[in-house]
Amino acid sequence: MTTTTLERPLPAPAPGRLARLVRGRVDDPAWARPALLGLLAATALLYLWALSASGWANDFYSAAAQAASQSWKAFFFGSSDASNFITVDKPPAALWVMGLSARLFGVSSWSVLAPEALMGVATVGLLYATVRRWFGPAAGLLAGAVMALTPVATLIFRFNNPDALLVLLLVAGAYATVRALEDGSTGWLVLAGACVGFGFLAKQLQALLVVPAFALVYLAAAPGSLARRLGQLVAAGVAMVASAGWWVAIVELTPASARPYIGGSQTNSILELTFGYNGFGRLTGNETGSVGGGPGGPGGGGWGQTGWARMFGAEVGGQIAWLLPAALLLLAAGLWLTRRMPRTNRARAAFALWGGWLVVTGLVFSFMQGIFHPYYAVALAPAVGALVGMGATGLWEVRRHPTRRWLAGTLAVTAVWSYLLLRRTPDWHPGLAPLVLVAGLVVAALVVATPRVASRRAGLSVAAAGLLVALAGPAAYSLDTAATPHGGAIPSAGPAVPGARGGPGGFGRLRGAPGGGFGAFGQAAPGAPGQGFGPGGFGQGGAGRGGPRGGLGGLLDGGTPDAELVALLQQDADRYSWVAAAIGSNSAAGVQLATGDPVMAIGGFNGSDPAPTLAQFQQYVAEGRIHYFLGGGRMGGMGGAMGGSDAARQISAWVQDNFTATTVGGATVYDLTS
Repeated sequence: MTTTTLERPLPAPAPGRLARLVRGRVDDPAWARPALLGLLAATALLYLWALSASGWANDFYSAAAQAASQSWKAFFFGSSDASNFITVDKPPAALWVMGLSARLFGVSSWSVLAPEALMGVATVGLLYATVRRWFGPAAGLLAGAVMALTPVATLIFRFNNPDALLVLLLVAGAYATVRALEDGSTGWLVLAGACVGFGFLAKQLQALLVVPAFALVYLAAAPGSLARRLGQLVAAGVAMVASAGWWVAIVELTPASARPYIGGSQTNSILELTFGYNGFGRLTGNETGSVGGGPGGPGGGGWGQTGWARMFGAEVGGQIAWLLPAALLLLAAGLWLTRRMPRTNRARAAFALWGGWLVVTGLVFSFMQGIFHPYYAVALAPAVGALVGMGATGLWEVRRHPTRRWLAGTLAVTAVWSYLLLRRTPDWHPGLAPLVLVAGLVVAALVVATPRVASRRAGLSVAAAGLLVALAGPAAYSLDTAATPHGGAIPSAGPAVPGARGGPGGFGRLRGAPGGGFGAFGQAAPGAPGQGFGPGGFGQGGAGRGGPRGGLGGLLDGGTPDAELVALLQQDADRYSWVAAAIGSNSAAGVQLATGDPVMAIGGFNGSDPAPTLAQFQQYVAEGRIHYFLGGGRMGGMGGAMGGSDAARQISAWVQDNFTATTVGGATVYDLTS
């Protein structure tokens, strides 16, 4: 029987030369390099087209990028404002990218979002390079195409959340691990550890979810003695800790009086933020200062239903799950066909590497009871793409063997599953679902029935048809995602899906866009006990984008203040550390982006951080450092929520009792200098 890439190790390709950048590697077919360039160009078009339609996208991070462009101290610590009152609730690596872009090209929607899109193109190219090394250009191209057309990837690489940088760094870590596996290179393995460690500075402990797969595969499949492999893993671990720990150490050792408050923590500690709110609290649901209705669970909860089906449900399925069944089936096939190969077999190592990434990350996302958003699933996209690329091309090579039935079955399952996902939105392109189903089943039958003597052209036609069927659903969702402006803290890819958290419109579409809205969040009764601040509580300061003028935004989205309010705040702005203070980061972010001047975000993102305390705020006011207090924000300051601080509530009450409220541009304003 003819051996295939699943059954034999491929020789490492010769080192590239500058002259080969255009024509490609000498051992590649003539079509490989033009196809790669076409894939990257199409990805760039998908991710960059009409990018500025989303405006500031996530105002929370855009305001921090603006601050980073104005203050190097804000840049280093990841402050929400240039006067360095409080940081965002993540480490600042993603802000470093946006902040540098804003410094070079000015603060604008394009300068904030374009780096995210370019990181997406780089991720697709790097995934291609990783898969291509051992499985050839066809597998690399398929992996890259699956990655590029995954709806949640299209969303995140057109948005400014930290996940874009995280995914790029993790794929870079996988590439370095693959290079290390080829000849037992300590340097490449240390680089892999450094990439993962730097990923920690983008999204903290989530970056570590790939470590078990990277470490165990290297330990099991790398050349060299066991002692040498263990020593190399220790070196990689040291590199991982060092590449993240330097920043953590500086922050912890800097006196609190010399740096901004660490947003998201209750004790002004980056270690508490790492292991609490952004760490184990995400697993258990015990996140001090969080809002959202409590932990999730089997029956649902504040952050959705947990369990085996979470990645396939109404909320997440359309984001990532189109080829998830296929990836799992092809993972099983790859491991089975390589089960008797030598310990260092590359094909088996690759399936274990990407399969471990997919399984560990997917299980954590499925069962975590704390804060979970559907866009987190973008971390699964590289593994899905790699497994589909490696498995589909490997099984295609042995399609004349009885294993072709496995490939045909995988295609049939993909067609049926795509049909079910598309039927979740029955009024959205209703003809697409039955077309994908029928075409998929027909092509699957052709894969089984293709005779041994079938011509190469006929085989390529069947392969192309199968590829179109498999990618039709996610491609349609991705095009819809790219054509729809998105904003707020919880963006979602594709059309509105009934049953998703937040109602038919889900989260994240800009207000005024079809299906926009924030469902359960921001829907409390005005002035309800324990809800909101200022006269009227929720909904009384404007409804954010597309809402009444003067809006201050809320927990999940920033508002667009009226020109009259902006003009007022900009008067004598240079005399104050903060032209205004508002409850919650998004209430402050929209105003800061509009004025270009620092706005104090009382209580951080949720309004539940003890920063500042009432006494500290009173001191700032006495020193004349804050000009105005903005009341009536729609959300923020859930004092006492999940054990969080009620300092913001105390500050709001003190301001109302001691200063006179006026209305400017539809917003409630208190002059703290009067």
